[in-house]
Amino acid sequence: MHPDMHLPLHHFHSAELQQRASEFRLCRRPRLSPRQSLRMHLGWALVELGLRVLPNGHALPAPGTPRTA
Repeated sequence: MHPDMHLPLHHFHSAELQQRASEFRLCRRPRLSPRQSLRMHLGWALVELGLRVLPNGHALPAPGTPRTA
């Protein structure tokens, strides 16, 4: 492919991605009940806590597997 074609292709792809992102933002989100909203916020808080607790971002071995380190 000719080098001068890369920039127009990049602009075309960028415009397409921006259009898809704007369509995604226009989608209506389902209305959550207060209980569902609380469960969602609590769930994400637990995920965030779990990511902070894991040492150096490495997952712990599954229970019952022998430790190698």
